[in-house]
Amino acid sequence: MSGPGEGAPAAPAGRAPAAAPVPLATVLREWGRIGCIGFGGPPAHIRLLRQLCVERRSWLDASEFEDAIAVCNLMPGPASTQLAIFCAWRLRGRAGALIGGAAFIVPGLIVILALSVLFVATSPPLWVLGAGAGAGAAVPAVAVQAGWSLAGPSWRNRASAVRWPAYLAAGLAAAATIGTWLVLVLLGCGAIELLARHGPRLPGTWTTGGDGSRPHGFLTAPALVLAAGGGVLASVAWLAFKVGGLAFGGGFVIIPLMQADAVGRYHWMTGAQFLNAVALGQVTPGPVVQTVAVVGYAAAGLAGGLLASAVAFTPSFVIVLLGGPRFEQIRANQRARAFLDGAGPAAIGAILGSAITLTRELTHPWQYAVLAGALLLLLPLRRGVVLTLLSAAAIGVLVALAAGTVSP
Repeated sequence: MSGPGEGAPAAPAGRAPAAAPVPLATVLREWGRIGCIGFGGPPAHIRLLRQLCVERRSWLDASEFEDAIAVCNLMPGPASTQLAIFCAWRLRGRAGALIGGAAFIVPGLIVILALSVLFVATSPPLWVLGAGAGAGAAVPAVAVQAGWSLAGPSWRNRASAVRWPAYLAAGLAAAATIGTWLVLVLLGCGAIELLARHGPRLPGTWTTGGDGSRPHGFLTAPALVLAAGGGVLASVAWLAFKVGGLAFGGGFVIIPLMQADAVGRYHWMTGAQFLNAVALGQVTPGPVVQTVAVVGYAAAGLAGGLLASAVAFTPSFVIVLLGGPRFEQIRANQRARAFLDGAGPAAIGAILGSAITLTRELTHPWQYAVLAGALLLLLPLRRGVVLTLLSAAAIGVLVALAAGTVSP
């Protein structure tokens, strides 16, 4: 797998290898830069990685980069994070993957934990309450926009005109009603499509180990996490594992799952604070999945935030480190494709369903006007998510300061 001395994997068959080994310091600097300026979620991250690895430095060719995007979209967890880790792995092997992935994740983690101190505080200043209420009011609109943007391409590539809307409806209903069990619905939809296209007999083609063994360590991770400790931290770790290791679609598909546990089951935060957490995950740089760090912070302080982030992102490193050499095989695997054709529409439905649960958390009349304005900005006017959320936060600050309260 690794070249002698350098630790970089060999180039895939038929593709030119990197011209020269890339220093780890360069990986640290460049991936850290993307982690600092990567506002705008996965589309921005993919654009920055393409500019760096394909267009400016020519470390990867365009076809390999596009193949990597396709495979990351087949995997559970945050696709843009896995893509960042894969690109670093492709240049410098395991060391590159670990350094590049950490450099991509840590800047946003620092920012979001610092903001958590303000927005999840017991008695935050009035302007913080206003900013949170304003930005939180726009969050359901961001969910609608995210789901809508994915629905069109998914429908055009549908395998069945009958099953696709059924999967979408199942995901939407599950997100709006039984968020805690959403993962089972996503897995079930993928399994149904797999059975519909390939029958009940599944040959052992889902291997990742070089000897054909299955990734037992990854599958037993939840048990190890729960065995490592008890109480709040164990619950935080289990939630973070579900977010990073079991949720297909990434981004907003994890919102109902987190909301059900953080607000409804464990009562770590109020509905308004959860809206703030989602907004912070959108306006800070780096992966949107960092929202789970805010939940962890609300549950157990700084230790909870760091634990949640570490557990949520560990599956992405495991997937690349174990599966990176087989990305081309994974993309060509028809069973993997069939599974995603079922789980994918369900994930889109879950994103749209999350807008329903998030809207239920709005408590002030003026927030509905902000929500309507956010929908207008994001859909017909096609403005960016960060601009929309910051504008909504500014309106919230003005309302709070003018009225002396967030509920005039």
